[in-house]
Amino acid sequence: MAQPTIRTVAAHAGVSKSLVSLVLRGSSSVSDEKRIAVEDAIRELGYRPNLSARSLTQQRTHIVGVLLNDLRNPWFVDCLEGMNSVLAQHDLKMFLADGRLDRSSDESHLKSFMDLRLDGLALVGTRMPTPAVAEAAASMPTVVVASRDLDFPGVDVVANDDRLGSRLAVDHLVALGHRHIAHIAGFGAVAEIRADSYRDAMTAHGLAKYIRVEQSGMTEEAGHEAAARILAGRIHPSAIYAVNDIVAIGAMTACQERHLSIPRDVSIVGYDNTSIAQLRHVWLTSVDNATAEVGRRAATALVERITDPGGTGSLQLLPPSLQVRGSTAPPLHIGTDADRREPNS
Repeated sequence: MAQPTIRTVAAHAGVSKSLVSLVLRGSSSVSDEKRIAVEDAIRELGYRPNLSARSLTQQRTHIVGVLLNDLRNPWFVDCLEGMNSVLAQHDLKMFLADGRLDRSSDESHLKSFMDLRLDGLALVGTRMPTPAVAEAAASMPTVVVASRDLDFPGVDVVANDDRLGSRLAVDHLVALGHRHIAHIAGFGAVAEIRADSYRDAMTAHGLAKYIRVEQSGMTEEAGHEAAARILAGRIHPSAIYAVNDIVAIGAMTACQERHLSIPRDVSIVGYDNTSIAQLRHVWLTSVDNATAEVGRRAATALVERITDPGGTGSLQLLPPSLQVRGSTAPPLHIGTDADRREPNS
């Protein structure tokens, strides 16, 4: 049986095609009698409007493109849930693309979003300000989520206050009695802010001579390798603060391979407070960067930008909190001669 069309709906309802189109667009100029007749015909025939055709008529797709940094990180899932809860209220759906495997694919993803004439764009996570990203941001309403790498005219940025988050992590470890605190850093503007704040916090506590920043990627494997380098010396730090939870998990594995107990021998703090940190056998102390709320605020900003385009971009920084769990404790040798030795002595 042939699929019903707008023409068959019009014939069944005894109205014109243009009137059916008005009903589909929710126009208030249609009488209740004719609107009911069209709705009855749609229901009886099982008609489903063609999305492409409706989009051309309305000049709206009711879809936003979401370009992610790395969907393997559970932080992005929590953020997407927050975004979707707001977008759904405004009859907006998401098209997801993940640029993890090949950063050059970002350009093709963005081109597809522009070709589809999507209503808006969300750039989620660390991303370089390439010409393709700039062109996409200029061509449609755009919000940058959880990143400080992009600064384009008319583009809103919604992120976590990473400087405060790092300070919370260091303050917690210092309050427990730790002095030898190392930081596993990542890449991108957010990671740089966290690393700079770690340095500032250590200096503020009079611990500048113990500062150690080990560069890493943003994956578990990279965290494992960075922690292995940190632990290779005869005297290792009593605490490690990692740029994110995934890196922290890698650091925990490196400690366990060296028969170091967490937190008795080494305390570890992560960042993001993902679902992994909350697993009972992990139970990682982590900075909670209000992930779902970041997603909700970003979606709200994008909806407002779609509804009322133009104007200057805004920056919203949400305050983080620290979730203390079982991966941190006072250092084993607090107050002993060993603890007072100079680093690398």
